[in-house]
Parts: sequence; C-alpha cells; structure tokens
Amino acid sequence: MSYRLFFVSFLSLILLTPGAASAQSLGGSLGDTGPFSVSISPQYPIPGGQVTLSFLSSTLDLTNATMTILVGGKQTYQGSIQPIAIPLGKNGAAVSVTVKITSEGISYSQSVVIQPEDVSLIAEPLSSAPVLYPGKPLIPLGGNTRVVAIANFKDAAGRTLSPATLSYSWTVDDTQIANSSGIGKAAVIVASPLQYRERTVSVSVRSQSGSLVGGASLSLKPVEPSVLIYENDPLLGIRFDHALSGAYSLRGTEASLYAAPFSLPLAGAPLIQWFLNGSMAQTGSLITLRPTGSGQGSASLSLIASTGESTRATTNLSLSFGEKPSTNFFGL
Repeated sequence: MSYRLFFVSFLSLILLTPGAASAQSLGGSLGDTGPFSVSISPQYPIPGGQVTLSFLSSTLDLTNATMTILVGGKQTYQGSIQPIAIPLGKNGAAVSVTVKITSEGISYSQSVVIQPEDVSLIAEPLSSAPVLYPGKPLIPLGGNTRVVAIANFKDAAGRTLSPATLSYSWTVDDTQIANSSGIGKAAVIVASPLQYRERTVSVSVRSQSGSLVGGASLSLKPVEPSVLIYENDPLLGIRFDHALSGAYSLRGTEASLYAAPFSLPLAGAPLIQWFLNGSMAQTGSLITLRPTGSGQGSASLSLIASTGESTRATTNLSLSFGEKPSTNFFGL
C-alpha cells in the first residue's frame, strides 16, 4: 500500500505596512517591494504546530541588523537576523506576528496574521479486496483512486464553515484539473501512475470570500496486483490470517479454497480462473477439491485473476493428498 496521508492547514496573511509598502503573497515572500521580505514555511501550517519565518533583503545589510519579534503584542525574540519558529494554536485561532528590523539606525516593520485551519486528504483506491478482508484496498496499477478532501474551516469567531460552501482547486502532477474543481467539489478521480512511479495530488481550498485558504497533498504509488489463496474452513470461515503458498496437503475427504485478488482495478468483477494440472477446472472465488481413489498422490493448482486483457495476477500451489496422519509413540 502506498498512499500517504498528509494533514495540512490554512494560512491567512494580513500585511500591515507602517512606513514600508509591501505585497501580500500566500506561502511565499511577504514584502517583495519593501526593504525586507518575510517568507513562511510550511505553506499550510498545522494547527498546534509551528511556522518558520525567514527574512531576505536586497537593500538592507541583514548581517549587521537586529530584529525584534512580537507575537500577540508580546516580545518573544530580540537579536540578530535568523529564522524564527512561531508556535500556533488550535484550529482557527489567529496568531498576530510583528517583525521589526533595525538597520543603520532606521527601523522597518511588517505584520502578519497566521490563522491555521485543517485540511486533510484521504485516498480511496478503486481496487479489488475481499469483502470480509479486514485490511484496506491498495492503489491499483492501471486503475484509478478517488481522493477526498476533508476541510475543517473555522472563522475568527470560531464558527465552522460548511465544506459544501468551500471551493476546491485540484492539481495532479502540477496540472490543474479544471473540470473537477469548483464549489463543493471535494473529491477527484485520479488515474494511477506508471509502475515504479508516484503521482502527487494536491488541493487548494478557499472560502467564497477568499479570506480563508488551505491546502493538502499526498502521493500515490501503485502496487502490482496479486491473488492469494486461503482455506475456507466450514466452521471458522475464510482463514484470512494465513495465506497458502508453496505446498498444501489435503486432509480429509475434501478441502475448500478461496481466491482473494488484491489491487486489481475495479473495471467490473475480476475474472478468477482455477487450473488443475494445467487444465481449466472452474471459475469463481471458491473451489472445492475432492481426492478420488485410494493411495497417495499430488497435483498442481494454479490460479489467474484478471481485469481486462492487460492486468492480471497469478499464483501456484502444489497439492498432496492421501497422506495418512502421523501417529505418536502410542499409535494414537
């Protein structure tokens, strides 16, 4: 399985410019036209996490300048110019930061308000997995994955915004998906990348006023399809705790086996074919084997699970039957 979930947050920036004109830029440089610029990393901070402020200037000698940082009106740092970490509060809680830089006796300042909001992405692979299997589907090779954005936006007053009123802008590998973007479009269907490659899916979420912005991203990496064989016990059901491989001994008059295809694209139900000693035996998820005659014997069992003509998975099992159960020292 290869989808990774990232939790990222909203960043609202309000720039105040006492004595210095500056441009606003989300997640980038805040003050490209002023004496110094402030950049914020990460672009979308996590509530309860922190952001790092960095400073650049093409006109000021920052190596010989001093800096004062005020958070919520309280001084938290004073000294030389260096990256500064600012802790953030809970979801929707605004943090006001003022940066004052003094160079050659002249002071310059910029202010920014950082308001984190939660945005998370969940990958829902459109691939095969057994109905009763306790695990999750995998990213299918040659298939699709549904990616869902869950946005938890709160305004400054603590009111929660309905996700249906937010605008979602989807990007796949740096290409914006216009037909899947818009108000209330919180999900997108993404084609799997080629084998051994990854695909990046990101979303930018905005309120209708544009004042609240958030984003998230995740990477998708496909998994080769596989098919596993499990015992179908008449009392315990399908034994998903142990997949059969290599050799299997049939004990008793019959044995029921179950085929479970994993990571096959959902282009209709997977076709499952059983072959006994190279000859087609039957199709379907279940097969019941009944040894006939007397004495010991062996056979080969192979299995092919496929979706379409190009995507398939195979497995093999060596069967033995007619073996007498082992006895202990007392012949029991």
